[in-house]
Amino acid sequence: MDAMKIITAGMIKENQPKFEVGDTVRVSVRIKEGERERIQAFEGTVIAKKHGGVAETFTVRRASHGVGVERVFPVNSPFVEKVEVIRRGKVRRAKLFYLRGRTGKAAKVKEQI
Repeated sequence: MDAMKIITAGMIKENQPKFEVGDTVRVSVRIKEGERERIQAFEGTVIAKKHGGVAETFTVRRASHGVGVERVFPVNSPFVEKVEVIRRGKVRRAKLFYLRGRTGKAAKVKEQI
């Protein structure tokens, strides 16, 4: 049983920034294209966090050319290089799926002061 704890504990990343649902974040993702690797930034609002521990994921949404784009990132993935918090959001919900039906200024989240 102790060996299982060591393996599981080794997979969890250290020094992750604390971000919550409603925050605007910039996620740097390692993209593999053939033999080459590059880092791509994806910036948007965190609309959901799921699970916890090793399998924790978070969903980031942004509008790109008038089309809503969502990506789900595992927190402990080796492809997620870093997560920067751009601004803190003030929300009263655990999931912000209602933002999917809104466009423009109605899809904004208030900033936490």
